[in-house]
Amino acid sequence: MLEVNKLCVSYLGVPVIREVSFKVEEGQVVSIVGSNGAGKSTILKTISGLLRPLRGEIHFLGERIDTWPPFQITAEGISHIPEGRKIFSKLTVLENLLVGAYTRQSKSEVQESLESLYRLFPILQERRNQKGETLSGGEQQMLAIARGLMSKPKLMMLDEPSLGLMPSLSIKVIEVLKRISSQGTTILLVEQKVRNALELADRAYVLQTGSIVLEGAGSDLLKSDMIRKAYLGM
Repeated sequence: MLEVNKLCVSYLGVPVIREVSFKVEEGQVVSIVGSNGAGKSTILKTISGLLRPLRGEIHFLGERIDTWPPFQITAEGISHIPEGRKIFSKLTVLENLLVGAYTRQSKSEVQESLESLYRLFPILQERRNQKGETLSGGEQQMLAIARGLMSKPKLMMLDEPSLGLMPSLSIKVIEVLKRISSQGTTILLVEQKVRNALELADRAYVLQTGSIVLEGAGSDLLKSDMIRKAYLGM
């Protein structure tokens, strides 16, 4: 579904991503893990068109997309839930969700998606007329995920969805991602909580200082001595 080939990206003139290559197959959950500042978020921003690569190529469903504008990439089927949630705080929950559906033309299909998401996130139906700024951190994260699903993406990219959440809410986010995956949405997850990300992932990549240093099945990486020492404190 997604193929990133020898990607090189700089940010504010500083090289951040160096010759990164990876694939995401349809139906998979793929995790990119690593410490803060490793370049994980930069990869997602480049895939979604917010940054331009210096070199390398990005292909989605057989089309090269690394020169496309972000709105075209979204319309093609990639949804990006950014770090820090980035909801529209002065809009209501319902208005936030409808913004997420701006690429879709059928009002009846948008309504069907709303009803489906209300079943997945009952709290959003209860809060649908409240402004985003009145929600708790966990509720805002659920809103950000739901807004990303409103475009009916083929690939959903999530950047640190458990950031700033208490452990119980982090577990809830992971459970939600499992349900989304089981319903057929392919997921590319960037996460600092390495154990959670690897337990969820079909395949995972470890990023250090802009380069992939380890890759494999999530379950296999959990057994890696390097992962256990560097990220799991074992």
